[in-house]
Amino acid sequence: MLDQRWRTVVERKIRPLGSRLRQAGITADQVTLLGLAASVACGLALAGGHFHIAAAALFVAGCTDVLDGAVAKAGGTAGPRGAFFDSVADRVSDAVVMAGAAWYLAGRDPQLTLLPFAVASLSFLVSYERSKAEGLGLDGKGGLMERAERMFVLGLGLIFGLFLPALWLLCALTSVTVVQRFIKVWRQVPAPARSVDDDTRGWWVTARPVRSDETRLAGWRWAASPPGDRERSRLVRWWLSAGPPAADDGRRWWSSSRPAGAGVRSQLRRLRSRTRP
Repeated sequence: MLDQRWRTVVERKIRPLGSRLRQAGITADQVTLLGLAASVACGLALAGGHFHIAAAALFVAGCTDVLDGAVAKAGGTAGPRGAFFDSVADRVSDAVVMAGAAWYLAGRDPQLTLLPFAVASLSFLVSYERSKAEGLGLDGKGGLMERAERMFVLGLGLIFGLFLPALWLLCALTSVTVVQRFIKVWRQVPAPARSVDDDTRGWWVTARPVRSDETRLAGWRWAASPPGDRERSRLVRWWLSAGPPAADDGRRWWSSSRPAGAGVRSQLRRLRSRTRP
């Protein structure tokens, strides 16, 4: 939410600072590494129970998260490589901070260690939904609790001594964000065309093309088998399809009452006659 509304304005405000840092010889990757180091310091401070130090380190990490983009744009080095490095650093930073929170809670109530684990898992799921949607050419941004909001709520909790309530709030609101992004991406994809057979399916079933001649596993086995086995498989399929389908009166193709020349023996005779010298 804050990322979409305020990030462009903030980057425009700090663009002169990014230009000065770039002129001083500081690169965007160095700023990203500084933010990663600040996140590690925040996690260590959280593990030791030093909340104010952790809040200061978290503030530095948040500032570098915006500065690295400004420095990259000022130096003309913005591109997929820097975006990938920044995204990976953000995920590592989130994991380190929540690991420090879990370490702190382990000495007080071991069961509460699941709370930072849940927050970290939901945060990774939010980021994964966006990256997967963008890989499919869709828009996966937005939601109530993005990374900027998560850092803001956690920072307030550290400053005012409300660390545990802040974690509960993060867990609840990040869960809402996961659902929001899923619904947003889901609505961007049109539903597949329904056929007559689809009327018997439920709304939860997604139509997918299937092979009519054999299953995927059978096809894989046939492709991986030696050439001799492939020929035998073809012979078996020919043998089963040699006779006509069942008649309306219930008789099968192997029954004695069938048209002359339509049985398997006739097929074998014709095959032998073709293969004789």
